[in-house]
Amino acid sequence: MLVTLLRRYLRPYWPLLVAVVVFQLAQSIASLYLPSLNADIIDDGVATGDTGTIFRLGGIMLAITLVQVACAIAAVYFGARAAMALGRDLRRAVFRRVSDFSEQEVSRFGAPSLITRSTNDVQQVQMLVLMSCTILVSAPILAIGGVIMALREDLQLSWIMVVAVPVLLVSVGLIISRMVPLFQSMQRKIDNVNRVLREQLTGIRVIRAFVREGVESERFDEANDQLTDTALKAGRLFALVFPIVMLVLNLSSIAVLWFGAFRVEDGSMQIGSLTAFLSYLIQILMAVMMATMIAFLLPRAAVSAGRIGEVLETEPSVVEPTAPVSELSEPGTVEFRDVTFAYPGADEPVLRKVSFTARPGEVTAIIGSTGAGKTTIVNLAARLFDATSGSVRVGGVDVRELDPEVLNAQFGLVPQKPYLFAGTVASTLRYGNPDASDAELWAALETAQARDFVEAMPEQLEAPIAQGGTNVSGGQRQRLSIARALVKRPSVFLFDDSFSALDTATDARLRAALERTVGDATMIVVAQRVATITGADQILVIEDGRIVDRGTHTELLERSQPYREIVESQLSVEEAA
Repeated sequence: MLVTLLRRYLRPYWPLLVAVVVFQLAQSIASLYLPSLNADIIDDGVATGDTGTIFRLGGIMLAITLVQVACAIAAVYFGARAAMALGRDLRRAVFRRVSDFSEQEVSRFGAPSLITRSTNDVQQVQMLVLMSCTILVSAPILAIGGVIMALREDLQLSWIMVVAVPVLLVSVGLIISRMVPLFQSMQRKIDNVNRVLREQLTGIRVIRAFVREGVESERFDEANDQLTDTALKAGRLFALVFPIVMLVLNLSSIAVLWFGAFRVEDGSMQIGSLTAFLSYLIQILMAVMMATMIAFLLPRAAVSAGRIGEVLETEPSVVEPTAPVSELSEPGTVEFRDVTFAYPGADEPVLRKVSFTARPGEVTAIIGSTGAGKTTIVNLAARLFDATSGSVRVGGVDVRELDPEVLNAQFGLVPQKPYLFAGTVASTLRYGNPDASDAELWAALETAQARDFVEAMPEQLEAPIAQGGTNVSGGQRQRLSIARALVKRPSVFLFDDSFSALDTATDARLRAALERTVGDATMIVVAQRVATITGADQILVIEDGRIVDRGTHTELLERSQPYREIVESQLSVEEAA
């Protein structure tokens, strides 16, 4: 998967990669040439006392060093450009894929894991590319070139390289093989820390209300300690690398000096050649060490690439139609035909053979016990899921055949847990209609019974809204969500228990205002409170995923025992009537 990702997302930046190779090649050639010049200075200048030769060759060495530095800077610059561009494109691809996911895929991966995959995992792949561009390209050139140049200086000492390089490779390879499973475990534990932290931040009010700070601290400490232990194990293994490399390097240097001294003594080798041979051996071993640095990044990057690829290769369960329909034969109509829906892996379906029709100008209310499937009906209508069997039709067209933009334009959804994005009141309300005027915003606020508290804010429409709407109350958050749906001006309103945080008086005023302003639209209202739906044109009573009865409030009071039990649990018979 790592190779596939790199091939796909680095292809547009091949000119940068070519520049990296060219500059790294020039830098490596310069590095390989310098020990040879140094040997000439020692043998032809220092040994003979020729000052002119020393200055001439020293000047050449200085010029080559400047070229080497310039090429190294250029290679790092172009490599960084390529790596950062890769990271940007990967994050964009993951974000776009996740944006296409239905609730089913998001639940499968989990929000904490998706966050880690789009940040930490992408960073691991990005770091591998950056280090490869700055190190991996030059390492083989230095290693191969160093061997050639060392053999050119003295052939008989080459056995030291034959021993030192394999010993270094085997030692480092054993360490890397032990680190791969630790890196895999580390990414999963990062997910776990992210999950626990996200839960605690989201549920901070509940934690404080139930005085569970100590328990939650223990949960976080446990997840954090597990990650720390795994990271320490990997770190301890990694700490062995440099001592091993330095041990091999120093032993090799001792061997070169020891055996080289005898060759210098018998005149078969010059001092400059011995110095150059030692420099090339050090370059070879350093190139091997640099390659091992990449080898350490490779396993973790490979694990991260697999996790990224898993997201990118997951096809959304809600797919766009191949020949989308954009014309609606019955605008505003929502129809369920024998709809059955089961979550993946569930033993029983949530909905069974649900059939009803919601028409423009009518209010269709859905009521039932918790877990009966009321919210699932709303999600299926908006095509957040696809029905397991049967069909959901909007405007006379099956939602699986309808153009997604046309489908989304039909609905104004106010979810059970209203979520407000960070910004201002105006930006929140314009979320579904960026071109709405201030007058339209105030009209929507008036209908949603939110105008009074928005006018009381110092900045009014420009008043700040915190992420999640945490700086307003639950009732204000619901009313702003309703106003946001009104600004969109859809044909169908889906209210998923959207009045639960309102007092009965505000609830009544809001429903009356909705009837005046958007009474010609289709309304599907999921409610727990009977008072909210007494005026509905049809009420669907849901039990265990089935519609057990339907009718008006008066009709259901007379004939439906389940509905009557719900009513009597909230109102007296006289109030209900």
